[in-house]
Amino acid sequence: MTAALPNDSNPKLTPAWTVIFFFTSIHLVALLAFLPQFFSWKAVGVAFLLYVITGGVGITLGFHRCISHRSFTTPKWLEYVLVLCGTLACQGGVFEWVGLHRMHHKFSDTAPDPHDSNKGFWWSHIGWMMFEIPAKQDIPRYTKDIQDDRFYQFCQNNLILIQVALGLILFALGGWPFVIWGIFVRLVFVFHFTWFVNSATHKFGYVSHESNDYSRNCWWVALLTFGEGWHNNHHAYQYSARHGLQWWEVDLTWMTIKALSFLGLAKDIKLPPETALPNKA
Repeated sequence: MTAALPNDSNPKLTPAWTVIFFFTSIHLVALLAFLPQFFSWKAVGVAFLLYVITGGVGITLGFHRCISHRSFTTPKWLEYVLVLCGTLACQGGVFEWVGLHRMHHKFSDTAPDPHDSNKGFWWSHIGWMMFEIPAKQDIPRYTKDIQDDRFYQFCQNNLILIQVALGLILFALGGWPFVIWGIFVRLVFVFHFTWFVNSATHKFGYVSHESNDYSRNCWWVALLTFGEGWHNNHHAYQYSARHGLQWWEVDLTWMTIKALSFLGLAKDIKLPPETALPNKA
């Protein structure tokens, strides 16, 4: 079975049925949170804590700024903690996430971009993951620096088992409410908040810097994703550990990196040129 992909010279793509089933199942099970027997404020608190750990620490700080862009370096043990937290976000293995993200920056908003925003909001938000896109075949080319690391390989190969292990811990601590909220509800929110960076920040917001694509600075995405919404800044200075460049562009991840630096746990921090930093921080 094939589907037509808009604005593409090679429109025939095969649906990724495993991915479709996975995301559909996560969303459907999350609906159980509306049943009274699965609700508790403690469970909501667990979901929020894990949203911070997996979405903020794992994806934003770890997979994105530390691993994908090497915006800063950390001791290897801390790097592995970040990779583990990112793996718990269940957005594909670390190799897929990093490789596809690097491709996105190389080809941003052009046909080879995995989530090219020219193909529509839905495509860049979630649609691109529902098909076997050609970009997946090029992942090894873009992840040569991490492919041989055994811990990365472990996380890559045991993505679901690691999530199941977390689920068992949550069940032991708080029963099904902790599992429903801490795994399924949390994943739905982390999924869509991350995906808004691919979709909303290429459609809504303002432009501060020339980036040769449609990236925008979007304040509400920045709030949801610990600073990732300052996307035009990021595309203009992809290597920078700091995304919020104006005083009002709150970037919680940059604050975290500064805290790690103060503790001696973040080094080789890359920043944009002084001309892009009207207010030093």
